[in-house]
Amino acid sequence: MTATDTIRLLAALALICAAAHGCGFLFGALRQPPVIGEVVAGILLGPSLLGLVVPGARAALFPASGPVASALDAIYQMGQLLLMFLAGAELRIRAGGRERRTGAIVAAAGLVVPFAAGAALAALVPGVFAGPRGSTVTTALVVGLAMAVAAIPVISRIMMDLGIMDTAFGRIVLMVAVIEDVILYVVLAVVLGLARSGTGHSTGLWDVIGTTAVAPTAVYFTAVSLLFFAASLTWGARLFTRLAGHRANIVARQSPVAFRLIFLCVMVLLCLGLGINAVFGALMAGICAARGDQAAAEEGSAAEAGPAVWAAIRQFSTAFFIPVFFVLVGMRLDLVRAFDPLFFLWFLTLACGIKTISIWAAARLAGEDPLFSASLAFALNARGTIGIVLAGVTRQAELVGDRFFVVLVLVSLVTCQIAGHRLAKAADRLRTATVTGPPPRVRGTGAGR
Repeated sequence: MTATDTIRLLAALALICAAAHGCGFLFGALRQPPVIGEVVAGILLGPSLLGLVVPGARAALFPASGPVASALDAIYQMGQLLLMFLAGAELRIRAGGRERRTGAIVAAAGLVVPFAAGAALAALVPGVFAGPRGSTVTTALVVGLAMAVAAIPVISRIMMDLGIMDTAFGRIVLMVAVIEDVILYVVLAVVLGLARSGTGHSTGLWDVIGTTAVAPTAVYFTAVSLLFFAASLTWGARLFTRLAGHRANIVARQSPVAFRLIFLCVMVLLCLGLGINAVFGALMAGICAARGDQAAAEEGSAAEAGPAVWAAIRQFSTAFFIPVFFVLVGMRLDLVRAFDPLFFLWFLTLACGIKTISIWAAARLAGEDPLFSASLAFALNARGTIGIVLAGVTRQAELVGDRFFVVLVLVSLVTCQIAGHRLAKAADRLRTATVTGPPPRVRGTGAGR
C-alpha cells in the first residue's frame, strides 16, 4: 500500500464513519433503528447516488479493486464477525413455563411454514433468485432462510426502547428468535459449505478429503455443523471459563477484552478449518464466552469483569467496525441498475404475509389473545441485521444475484420499520399482558405435588 493508497483509505474511512453515525443519529431521532440509517448512508455513498452524481469522486474514494478495496473488504469482514460475536452474546432464553409453551409452538410454525414456502418458491422459479454459483439446492435453502429469518439485535433494541423487553411478550419474542436463528445459522453453514466445496475458494477439511458430489457433501456439512454447535454448547462455556481464569493466562489478566477477541479468532479459525462459514464461528464464540462469563459471575470468581469487558467490546465495535460494515453493505446496493420494484413488492408481501399468518395462527392455537398474537407476528417479521448478514454472505458466495441481494437488504430494512411502528402502538398493553395459554398438564397425583 503506497502513501497515496493510505490517504485514500483514511479519507474513505473518515467519510464512511461520519456518514454512518450522522445518518444513524438522524434515524434514531426519528425513533427508527440506527442500523437503517447506517445502510442508508451506504446507499448515499454508493452507485445509487454518489456514483450516479459524481462517479469520478466515488471511484477515487472507493475503488473497485486494489489495496484500498482489499482493506475495506477486510474491515467489512471484521465488522461482520464482531456483529455476530455480540449477537451470540445476547442469545439467552429466559422464558418460563407457559411462556415456553407458547414460544415453542410459535417457533415451530414461524420457522417451518415460511422456510418450506420459500424453498418451494425457489424450486418453482430458481432463475429469479440464483447467482452464478447457486444450485437448485442452495437456492431453495437460501430463499427458505430469507423467508424465515428474524433479527434478535434489532428486535431487542426496539423492545428495549419501548420498555417491553422484560415482559411476557418480550421473553417469548426473544425465545422464538433465538430458536429460529440458531437453527437457521446451522442451515446457512451447510449452504455455504455446499457452495464453496470443490470451488478452490475454501481451505476446509472437506476440500482435502472429500468430494464435490452433492449428497456426501451435504451430509458432511450438516453433521459437522451440528457437531460443532453441540460441542460448543456442551463444553464451550466451561472451556472458556477455565482458560480465562487459568494462572498461566497472562493475556486475560492483562486485557480481558484482548482474550475474548483471541477466543473469537480461534473459534472462527476452527470453523474455517472444518469448512464452516466464519459467521457461524463468531456466533458460537459469543455464545460460549457470554455463558462462561455468566457462570463465573454466579460463582463469584469474576462478578465485575464480565459486564465491563462486554461493554468495552460493544463500545469499540459499535463505534467503528459494525457501522462501517453496514455502510459497506449499503454501498453494494445498486438501486439504479439492480432494483426491481415489482420483485421487491411481491417478495415483501409474500414473505411477511406467510410468516405473519403462521405466527398469528400458532399463537392463537396456543391460547393467546388477538392483540398479543398479532404483535408477536409483527415483531418476528423484523429481519434486520440478520437478514442483512444473510444477504451479504450469500452474495459474497455468489449464491444470489444482484437483484435478489437488493431485495433482501431492503426487505430487512422495511420489516424493521413496520415492526417498530406496530409495537409502539401496542406497547402500553404489551407491558401488562400475560400469557393466557392453558398451563401444561401435570401427570400424577399425590400429596406434596
